[in-house]
Amino acid sequence: MRKLIALLAVLIMPVAHADEEAMVVSVKRLTMETALKIAQGTIDACRKKGIQVGVTVVDRSGNTQVVLRDVLAPDLTLGISYQKAYTAVSFLAATSALTSQGKSALAHVDNMFFGAGGLPVQAAGQFLGAVGVSGAPGGEIDEECAQAGLEAVVDDLEMSL
Repeated sequence: MRKLIALLAVLIMPVAHADEEAMVVSVKRLTMETALKIAQGTIDACRKKGIQVGVTVVDRSGNTQVVLRDVLAPDLTLGISYQKAYTAVSFLAATSALTSQGKSALAHVDNMFFGAGGLPVQAAGQFLGAVGVSGAPGGEIDEECAQAGLEAVVDDLEMSL
C-alpha cells in the first residue's frame, strides 16, 4: 500500500507544478541589424522629401540601439530623436497622440518629448522598442519618415515572431 501511495504522489506532483506561474520571462528584442534597417529606412524616406534628420531606435527598455544623423542634420536632432523614441517606448504610443501631456507634470520628466515624431515598434502583438525622428520642418513629417522606416521591416518582423 505504501508503494502505491508513493507512486501516486510522484505522478501527481508534476501536475501541481504545471499550474504554477513561470519563474522567468522570455523577452523578444530587435537585432542590431533590424534596428539599423529601421533607422536607414527612416533616413531614406526623409531624403526623398529633401529633408535631413537624426534618427534614434531604442529597445523596449528605452536603451539606444542605433543612432543615425544625416550629413546636414543639426546636432540637436540627436537628442530630440532620442527623447521622442524614449517617450514612445515609455507610453507604448505614438508621441503625436501624447501632445496634451506636454502641459502636464510629465513634461518636466527627463527625456520626455510630447510632440510628433516618435513611434513604437510592434509586430505580431509584441512590443519591441521605438523609433524617434527629428529634423523635419514639423513633427508630422518626422512621424511619416519613422513610419516608412518601420514599414521597411514590419513584414519580416511579423514573420519572425
